[in-house]
Amino acid sequence: MFPGDFFLIFNRQDQNVKIMNFFRSPLLLLSCLSCLGSSCADRRPDAWSGNPVFDGWYADPEAVLYDGTCWIFPTTSLPYDEQLSFDCFSSEDLVHWTRHAAVLTREDVSWAKRAMWAPASIRRGARYYLFFSANDVHEGEVGGIGVAVSDRPEGPYRDLLGRPLIQQIVNGAQPIDQFVYEEDGICCMYYGGWGHCNVVRLKDDFTGIRPFDDGMLYKEITPRGYVEGPFLFKRRDKYYFMWSEGAWTGPDYSVAYAVSDSPLGPFERVRTVLQQDPAVATGAGHHSVIHIPDTDDYYIVYHRHPLGDSEGSHR
Repeated sequence: MFPGDFFLIFNRQDQNVKIMNFFRSPLLLLSCLSCLGSSCADRRPDAWSGNPVFDGWYADPEAVLYDGTCWIFPTTSLPYDEQLSFDCFSSEDLVHWTRHAAVLTREDVSWAKRAMWAPASIRRGARYYLFFSANDVHEGEVGGIGVAVSDRPEGPYRDLLGRPLIQQIVNGAQPIDQFVYEEDGICCMYYGGWGHCNVVRLKDDFTGIRPFDDGMLYKEITPRGYVEGPFLFKRRDKYYFMWSEGAWTGPDYSVAYAVSDSPLGPFERVRTVLQQDPAVATGAGHHSVIHIPDTDDYYIVYHRHPLGDSEGSHR
């Protein structure tokens, strides 16, 4: 058994996915699916969503549960400068999905001039916050991680700050691919491209960052092999840190994980948990995980490239 004992995923020829008891089964690496779907109420559902779970070019899915409804916030996967708005999708059973169009667009974000991608959603009180990356930021350029707010998960969202939340490059981490994790009322944001990952502590109103107890603003937690797309969840007092490896347009795109006793690490890479099945699709990666309350069931949601399609944005 490997540390943490991770996902067991069965492939049904690119159409259906069955999730078994992840943490009581041996680790099996079978990855060839876009988004996983089955009934929340029954581990052996009569209906299957099929894969992918909804039509269109979408990537980098963030899946969250709000009041029994699953929401997926993906990147609209188009040529880079055309990724200028976000749709989201909702489902009460992980089988039937409703599309909510243009929940946030470039017109709502004055400083976003080109690509917007990798949304991350969190509820705080009665409001919903959508974190996102915008512009291909390099040193001295305007862009990076933004945050928008709405009274409803399906939006419409408005830019909260009128500027990026983080745009500077710290510890070599490009400010992209953010994920927000909340525990005991404290929100931390994990982010970073270019092979580096930082974690910061957010202010309660998400208007900025605040120091950790030791006075530091940015902590680098980069595990071996990290490229981008961080994600964290907690199970039985262990923290599972996950990320994407390889090139996002290539067949080597995959997901690896580490386990720690602390949300701040240290994180030592355990192994790959999701990778392509060359008979089905290529480049499986940039994922999120949802936990079905009161069960030990966890679902992974991710994107992939169709076989024989060399267009990088076709995800």
